[in-house]
Amino acid sequence: MQRIEILPGHHHTLGASWDGGGVNFALFSADAERVELCLFDDSGRHERARLTLPECTDQVWHGYVPDCRPGDRYGYRVHGPYDPHQGLRFNPNKLLVDPYAKQIDGELKWSDAHLAYRSGSGKQDLSFDRRDNARSMPKCVVADPAFTWGDDRSPKIHLSDSIMYEAHVRGFSIRHEAVAEESRGTYAGLADPASIEHLKALGITTVELLPIHHFVDDRFLVDKGLRNYWGYSTLNFFAPEQRYFSTGGLSEVKTMVRKLHDAGLEVILDVVYNHTCEGDHRGPSLSFRGIDNRSYYRLLDDNPRYYINDTGCGNTLNVGHPRVLQMVMDSLRYWVTDMHIDGFRFDLASTLAREPHGFDNRGSFLSAVRQDPVLSTVKLIAEPWDIGPGGYQLGAFPPGWSEWNDKYRDSVRRFWRSDEGILPELARRVHGSSDLFDHNGRGAWSSVNLITTHDGFTLMDTVSYQDKHNEANGEDNNDGHGANYTDNYGIEGATDDTAVNAFRDQQRRNLLATLFLSQGVPLLLSGDEMGRTQNGNNNAYCQDNEINWLDWSLKQDQAEFFAFVQSLIALRKAQPLLRQRRFVHARAGSEGVPEIQWTNPEGNAMTEDQWNESFARCVGLLLADPASGDCLYIIFNGSRENVECLFPVCAEVEQWHCELNTSIGSGKLLNGTDKIVVTASSVAVFKPAICQIND
Repeated sequence: MQRIEILPGHHHTLGASWDGGGVNFALFSADAERVELCLFDDSGRHERARLTLPECTDQVWHGYVPDCRPGDRYGYRVHGPYDPHQGLRFNPNKLLVDPYAKQIDGELKWSDAHLAYRSGSGKQDLSFDRRDNARSMPKCVVADPAFTWGDDRSPKIHLSDSIMYEAHVRGFSIRHEAVAEESRGTYAGLADPASIEHLKALGITTVELLPIHHFVDDRFLVDKGLRNYWGYSTLNFFAPEQRYFSTGGLSEVKTMVRKLHDAGLEVILDVVYNHTCEGDHRGPSLSFRGIDNRSYYRLLDDNPRYYINDTGCGNTLNVGHPRVLQMVMDSLRYWVTDMHIDGFRFDLASTLAREPHGFDNRGSFLSAVRQDPVLSTVKLIAEPWDIGPGGYQLGAFPPGWSEWNDKYRDSVRRFWRSDEGILPELARRVHGSSDLFDHNGRGAWSSVNLITTHDGFTLMDTVSYQDKHNEANGEDNNDGHGANYTDNYGIEGATDDTAVNAFRDQQRRNLLATLFLSQGVPLLLSGDEMGRTQNGNNNAYCQDNEINWLDWSLKQDQAEFFAFVQSLIALRKAQPLLRQRRFVHARAGSEGVPEIQWTNPEGNAMTEDQWNESFARCVGLLLADPASGDCLYIIFNGSRENVECLFPVCAEVEQWHCELNTSIGSGKLLNGTDKIVVTASSVAVFKPAICQIND
């Protein structure tokens, strides 16, 4: 051990802060009795100094180490009582990761030494383990914040104009032969010119990345030879995941963001502030548990040995605690101010809005975000559910938030597989789900519409599989959702049957056409534009292999479908009527003109009886802007038969142009009095050269 000077330092900035001459270390712990800073050599294997932080101010332990600098490795040992019955789990034999570390290096190597208790003991977690785990722990790295951003600016695309694209850093480029080999599967690979060319050619505006906060591969997965591919097992909320580095360092992530911004693309992150990787009372002590278990986690009031598990992952982060809320807010602001991220999608966001009395959309976290001068300016998207009591809160988040809309997904899937009685539900979802979001001044962009995401079937699998096929996950196909509202159209999985494949292609076009013709914000799953399949796996969270990686050879095979998706996105961008910020409603009476009207095949407004017909599967939608005279007419035919339709009676149009048809192509001109033969299971979109609306 080296003899190294340590000075009192300050408590104002948590984490490791370099000032050009040394590093200030500060760690919050309300119940600790002593905190030791452990410094390691460059390999991270040998502890070269162990320094007691000399001061504690406002429950923050702190010290300043002269001559410490960026690149130095460190960790903490925290002393205090080990009394699980009181929620106290201190064990200084365990090296712990700094919650505010900006960079982490080294792999977590699983062993029972990471447990604060003796495994196999009859007392279970009530026992105490004296093994040292430091050599098999990743190490925190003092980060150098220097980076030349130049004139980097966020594209600042309004949500109503956004085309979102959910992607995985590794899976997107790892098989892309046009990407430099050393960059494939990394942050640099996503920012490679070949990657950006694809995104720009497609027409998307916003890349939503699956978690890139530093996470771990769960032990049960490692034991089965699998990995935590999705990344929903966070160890640290500041440090980028190191497995996606090509050369290492924060600069690679910043360069990725800057290059995407230069291309006019936004970057938002999927973030997991609802739980951590430490699991329940039987889990390891890697960071938060050993630093201050009672503060960082929600524990049972009557038995704080055990954790509240509203997330299904063993624990729940206690964002109601002022210091934990501070950590989450500091993390979010860091990613915006230092990393230039444009917004966030919050995993299991209902958990973050929980107060002791339950979900509260005016609770501490949501209120803190709303008033924050930095975070209130970026995209905020909630996954509005968790597994706790009253956890499903779709539509309940406050103004300024958007929400993933699973009702949209299920309704659209059911309509196109021709379920009965779905027509009214489809109309509500295409309208932007005003029944859920049209309150408290919320706009149509509050609904993030999705057909597929990472969690579930791909688009190709949605039309190719009736059942899930998750055998590769090693859980006897018991994992994953059972209610998927999919269809295989006669044959389970891939087939050479040309008729089945033709209909599957048609249904893929229908599903995406509905997505991009709906009010709200469309979210496209990476790879759906070129027919990616997971072979029926609807829970591929642990598959870091070809099941998840994009196969770029498909792009050539699916060139026609890719071009169709391009045309859909281009149509949406060209039509303001599809991107309205407010909810539009037909106004009753003779003084106004209808901005929206649902029509029956005869071109008249739908009646209540027609909406309630269980067999009805064909409906028209007229969108109009009375101020400009512009209008758009869309027909959704979910039946398995051709339907003869008339153009809407209220629109005086001499000639309509077919902008899009998922069955027979576009470009056809029709007179306003012509009958339209809408092919079975298809979508048709018409736009007039001149549009005038009758009262």
